[in-house]
Amino acid sequence: MAKVKDIKWQKGMKVFELVKSLGNCGFQGVELNKAVECFTKMKREGAKIYLTFTSNMTTSGLRGFFAQLIELKMADVIITTVGSIEEDIMKAIGEDFYIGNYSADDVGLHEKGMNRVGNLLIRNESYERFESYMLEILAKLYAKKNRYSVSEMLKEIGLMLKDERSILYQAAKNNVPVFCPAITDGAFGFHLFMFQQDHKDFVIDVVQDFANLIFSSTHDDKKAIIALGGGVSKHHAILGTLLNGGADYAVYMTTAHEYSGSLSGATTREAKSWGKIKDSADAVTVIGDVSITFPLAMFAALDILSEEGLI
Repeated sequence: MAKVKDIKWQKGMKVFELVKSLGNCGFQGVELNKAVECFTKMKREGAKIYLTFTSNMTTSGLRGFFAQLIELKMADVIITTVGSIEEDIMKAIGEDFYIGNYSADDVGLHEKGMNRVGNLLIRNESYERFESYMLEILAKLYAKKNRYSVSEMLKEIGLMLKDERSILYQAAKNNVPVFCPAITDGAFGFHLFMFQQDHKDFVIDVVQDFANLIFSSTHDDKKAIIALGGGVSKHHAILGTLLNGGADYAVYMTTAHEYSGSLSGATTREAKSWGKIKDSADAVTVIGDVSITFPLAMFAALDILSEEGLI
């Protein structure tokens, strides 16, 4: 039985050394260290990594890190929600988001044309510029052909962005598919709807994209899920791997709890009852703010993998 050990700061300490020491501290530090071990194993074993995240994480400063992980070959498939697509594009075309506070005067913010996501702020002007850009993009897409799967459309958009910190750009450049099953659940969906009013033969095929997801792996592949947050992006990865035998590795990071019975709070233990994760899978659930827990765990894993020459 492992003993609790006091943590201690040391000059020049690396991230993986910090997280390893937290693994002896107790509580979620133990799970965080297990996540590092799982990240390193999935890479060492050549597993196909499904990285899923919700849009609020792209609103934050994690957006560029997700793009970097694609470039480092730490993500083979991306699954996210439509807000991620919108905000990745906004930042790629030069829009900035701002840090506010959780107790802001929301009515006052609305009057100033500011939209709050937790303690982050997005200007109405950013959405207006996004709308103008989308009109140009959709016209270019339609000029090429009139039918796309969602991931095919997002790859075409990514190739147009030319921003090294863009998720869509790095995914397109590195041939990593981006799936967004709820593509109409946001401003992006509204612009698709409006464009289709004048171009009735323009079709975005979500059923074809489900087929693309299923065929993104096989029963023979080792499969890994990194699910940051919950909702449709998390379940889409789980469902896609379930149909091909289940995941061999899984790390769930979330602030949701299992007691409500929601998918967002469902643990890796619960997933095994469905066969979503293999009985023998290396799996861990970390409870906490993903904008803190994920960089800590993944930075630590990258330190280790870099020393091993795997990235």
